[in-house]
Order: sequence, then structure tokens, then C-alpha cells
Amino acid sequence: MKYISTRGYEQKFTAQEAIIRGIAPDGGLFVPEMVPHLDDEEIERMKNMQFYEISAHVLAKFLDDFTESELLDYTRQAYSEEKWGENPVPLVQLNQYNDREYILELWHGPTCAFKDVALQLLPHLMTASIRKTGESKKICILTATSGDTGKAALEGFKDLPGTEIIVFYPTGGVSEAQKLQMVTTTGDNTHVIAVNGCFDDAQTGVKKIFADKAFNEEVSNGGVKLSSANSINWGRLAPQIAYYVYSYIELLRTEKIEKGEPINIVVPTGNFGNILAAWYAKQMGIPVRKLICASNKNKVLCDFFSSGKYDRNREFYKTSSPSMDILISSNLERLLFEITDKDAAQVTEWMKSLNVEGSYKVDPQTLKKMQMLFVGGFADETGVTKTIQEVYDRTDHVIDTHTAVGFNIYNRYHQRSSDETKTVFASTASPFKFSPAVMDALRGENFSEGKSIEEVISELSDESGLPVPEAIKDLSSKPVLHKDVIEKEDMEQKVRSILLG
Repeated sequence: MKYISTRGYEQKFTAQEAIIRGIAPDGGLFVPEMVPHLDDEEIERMKNMQFYEISAHVLAKFLDDFTESELLDYTRQAYSEEKWGENPVPLVQLNQYNDREYILELWHGPTCAFKDVALQLLPHLMTASIRKTGESKKICILTATSGDTGKAALEGFKDLPGTEIIVFYPTGGVSEAQKLQMVTTTGDNTHVIAVNGCFDDAQTGVKKIFADKAFNEEVSNGGVKLSSANSINWGRLAPQIAYYVYSYIELLRTEKIEKGEPINIVVPTGNFGNILAAWYAKQMGIPVRKLICASNKNKVLCDFFSSGKYDRNREFYKTSSPSMDILISSNLERLLFEITDKDAAQVTEWMKSLNVEGSYKVDPQTLKKMQMLFVGGFADETGVTKTIQEVYDRTDHVIDTHTAVGFNIYNRYHQRSSDETKTVFASTASPFKFSPAVMDALRGENFSEGKSIEEVISELSDESGLPVPEAIKDLSSKPVLHKDVIEKEDMEQKVRSILLG
């Protein structure tokens, strides 16, 4: 399996090279030349597999530089019971009297966010790729985060020999728990820097660094190679495909659906990577009726699926679901490349227009292809609050603000469509990571005002009956080890000073 750039770079790359590089030399994103397929016999066999085995089997289809035995070793370590509990990604029926709704809990890992699924595995894939390709340079993982990727990447790569990891996050653009998780991170190779601006500023700055050939040559001469832990890295995205395959297998195994019966998948998303993974699962043969793309008040994706115009020239909102506070959805480039039959010239033109003018508009045929599968919608802050309360009252499940966005959009879709298809909700974070917003929804506006984060977390535990995750406990008492705050224009110089002195 070779990997190609969405912008038409003539060279093809192995999976190992794509993982190490993170982004293609022309600024495009790596995609597989073809999407592998799961046949009926494989699907039947997977009914007897645990999640780590399903993950290895799916990854082996894409990453044929690795044997399935190697991948099994990596997934067994990445999803160990010590880190995740007995079931890493439980699929839970929300209400015993409703066999239509199932929640896929993706937040049982070390940092309580869905990013752990990929970022506990990526270091294994990265180090193996380095070894297999004979790469001798130190690998610097350069990442922008809207809250969850940062800590998950730090946890995966801290103290990993031969690597440095630099995480940029927006000031005021993450929850207090997310910030504390990052700035208290230990590890001799970890660097966490706040950027004055929003996530898009940090993400754009990282992309510019990757695209700066002179700078990359400079750090290369200094013995360092840049890579990424964002979902622009195929090694980050591919493991996410596996949990959507697992969801379908689990519904088959528990006889909630019949073989071949389609499902809906609801994904709250900002950067489009998590829902793109569900799209790839469909292309592999998992029967999906609708992919429901749920946006918060920053509804650039919702508007795009409605009109075909992607326009980031709009007001930016800081919301209670900060991991989705994004106006530039990087992974959308991959989808556009795939559904235009790999028209790299057209994709390059759209991305250039986005970079220069802040917008682009797809042709009617492309829009129709997307609308046949994707349903877009958005929830404002009032809607998120009401949905947290409604889901709790109806099912006794406490959900975080991002997952609530998904439920909000789905509920409105279901009302207008009367679609009774079995539906999987991707639950992307533990409610404890956003405990003030969750408790305000459950107990009333401003309930958490004036209280410490630990006090609110304790109250959420009492209310929900859920234990406080180890990753969330005593955050305020941990020493702050990362205090740098910079302007977005200074990101490249900051990376230079860290890597080259």
C-alpha cells in the first residue's frame, strides 16, 4: 500500500514514511492509494475478537509495512487493561427500552479523551517506522491542540527516546482541566506553549512551519526531523477507523443488528478527522446509512454541508465545547480528494483559495455526493446545556459538552426524518474534563461559579455516581511546569530555540 498527497505530489510513500513525515512535501495530506475492503468472512471472524485484535486487523489492511503480528503486539500494549480498564472502548446501550441508541465511550484512556485511542498507539507506530526506515535523526512531534490532542500526545510521547514533543494551545481556548493536564506534564522531552489566539492560529502556525522548506532544512541539518501527532498524520487517523469497525462488529455480536443492516454514526467534530475515520470505515464495507456531522456554534462545517461554500471569514466563538472551536477543518481536504476521484488539481485550487481568500465553493456534483451521506447540524450553548440535562433525565448517562452537541443534532435529525436506524454516538471525552459546564447544565446556570475545579469535579462525581478518573484527580495541586506564552508570529522561532538552542 502506497500513500499519495491530496495535492498531487508526484512521489509515492510507504506507510512508514507517511507516518514519520506527518504531512506531504507539497503541504497536502497523505491518503492511501486505495481503501482496502473487509469481506464477509473477516467480519464474521472479528465477532470473536477483542478490540485490540480488531484494531490490529484493520490497521494491517492499511499499514502493510507492518505484519499483523507486529500490530497485535503494539495494540496489546497500547490498549492494556492497566491503562484502559477491561474494555477500552465500550459500546453501551443508552436505555434498555430503546434499542436504537448506543454510545461508544472513547474516553477511558490515560487522558480521558478519544484522542488516546490513536495517541497511545502512534508512538509504537512511529518508533517502529523510524527503526524500519533507518531514520537516524531525532523526531520532533509538532502539534497544535484545541484541548485534547495536546495532553494525549504528551502522554504518549513523553520520555520516548529519540523524540521531542512540542504542543501549542490557544490561550483561553481550552477548559481549565485540559490546560492543567497539559501544563503539569512531566518528561524531559515535553514542551507546552500557549499561543495568544485561537486554535486556528496555532494550527495555521504549525502548518506554516511544516511548509517552510528552509526551516525544515535548517532543523534537518541540526539532526532533527519534524512530524505531527495531529490527525493530519495518517498514523493518527488510521487507528480511529478501527473503533467504528468495532462498533458495527459489537452490534452484530450482541445481535442488536442483523448482518448487512446499516447503522448511523453521530460524531461531534471540528477538525473533521473523527468523522472522516467513520467515512473510511464505510468505504471498507461497514454499512453506514448516515454520518451525522455535529458542530457547535462555530458552524463552518454545518454551513458547508448545506451550501457547498466553506467560509472561515466569520466570527469565532469560544464555547463550552472548546475542542470543536475550529474554523479550518484540515481533514476535510482528504474527503474532497476522495470524492472528486482524487482530483488533486481541484483540491489544490480549493485549498489555495481557503488560504488566500478564506473561503472556497465546491461544484454542485461534489456537494450532492456529500449530502447523500452526511447530515450537518449545529448546537448553540443553550442547546448543549439542555441536551446534557435531557440525556441525563432520559437515560441516567452524564455526557460531556462535545458529546451533547452530537445528541442535540441527532435528536433534531430524528424528529424530522423519523429514521429508526440503529445509531452509534461517538462520546469523545469524559464529562469530568468539562465539569463546570456539565454541572451548570445539571444543577443550574452559574452553579459552579466561584468554586475550585476540584470541588466541582467532586460534586459531579456525587451527582453521577461515577468515580473521578485518575487523570483528573488533584490537578490544581500539581506543579505547573510549562509557563511560556507567545504570539502566533513567534511560533517558528520558539521551535528553533527548543530544537537548535
